[in-house]
Amino acid sequence: MRNTSSPGLAAYGASSASILQPEKWREASRRLLDVTGERLAEMDAAGLDMQVLSLNAPGIQAESDAGTAVSRAAAVNDLLASVVADHPGRFAGFAALPLQDPQAAAKELERAVSQLGLRGVLVNAHTQGRYLDDPALRGVWERLEGLDVPLYLHPANGVGTPHVIEGHPELVGPMWSWGTETATHFLRLVFGGVFDDFPRARVLLGHMGEGPPYLLWRLDSRWDYHAHHGVELALGRPSEYVRRNLHITTSGVRSPPPLLCALLALERTTFSSAPTIPFEGHGDGHRVPAHGAGQRADRSKIAHRNAERLLGL
Repeated sequence: MRNTSSPGLAAYGASSASILQPEKWREASRRLLDVTGERLAEMDAAGLDMQVLSLNAPGIQAESDAGTAVSRAAAVNDLLASVVADHPGRFAGFAALPLQDPQAAAKELERAVSQLGLRGVLVNAHTQGRYLDDPALRGVWERLEGLDVPLYLHPANGVGTPHVIEGHPELVGPMWSWGTETATHFLRLVFGGVFDDFPRARVLLGHMGEGPPYLLWRLDSRWDYHAHHGVELALGRPSEYVRRNLHITTSGVRSPPPLLCALLALERTTFSSAPTIPFEGHGDGHRVPAHGAGQRADRSKIAHRNAERLLGL
C-alpha cells in the first residue's frame, strides 16, 4: 500500500519560525533538513511507502528578486530530483517555481517535469502579492494543463494581517489565517476564470481542503441569489469547479468527522501525513483513513489509489 505526503525539502522558513518556540523550531528545522536519515526509518515505522517531497512555506515565493528566484528554483529542483533518483521507490517530488518571472516559471515547469521527472508543482500562497489568478500567469497554467500535472497550493502568511485578527497573533498562521487565506486563493481561481480557460487544470489543497468542500451548498446558494458584478462561470455554479478541479489531502487533520464530510463532498481525497511531520509527528495519522472510511474501496482510494492516479505513480 502506497501512501503519500509532502513534507518540506528544506526548512519551513520565517513564516513558521515566527510562530514556533525557539527550541521547537530548532528541532523541526533539523528534521525537515534530514531527508534520508531519520525520515526513511520513520516512514517504515508508520507504514508509509512513499513521500512526495517539496519546498514549503515561504519557499521561492519569498524571494523579492526575480533573477534570484529563477536560479534558486532551478537549484532546489535539481537537488530534489537527485534525492528522488537515489530513492525512486520511496520519494517523488513537487517542483518549486519562480513565479516572479512567469516566462521563466513556465520553462522551469517544463524542465522539472519533462527532464527531471517531478510529479507536479507546489506554490506557497502568493508570490510577492501576486495570486495565481493573475493574467500574467496564464502561461504557467497552460503548461500545467499540457503536462497533465497538478499544482499543490500550500499556505503561507498573507500580504498583510487582516484587520479582524490584528492584535491576536495566535490567529496568524496554521491554526487559522493560513486556512482562510488558502481557501480564498482557490476561490479566486474559480471566479477569476482560470478553470474556465484551463478546464483540465488540477489543484491540490491540504488540511481536508481548507474549507470549500464543506461550503458547497452555501457557495451555490449565494451565487444563485446575489448579483455578481458581471462575473460569469462557464459551469454555472461554484460547486462544479470544486468537484472538477480540486483534489484534497488529509494533511494536518487527524479527525474522522471532517474526513467523512470530505468524502461525502468530494471523492478525490488523498491521505497525506504532512505537514504534520515534523511539527506533529506520524502518531496515529496513518490510521485515520481506515478509521474514518467505512468501505475497503474508500480506504484504498484515500491511502494510495487517488494519489497514484493524480501523480502518475
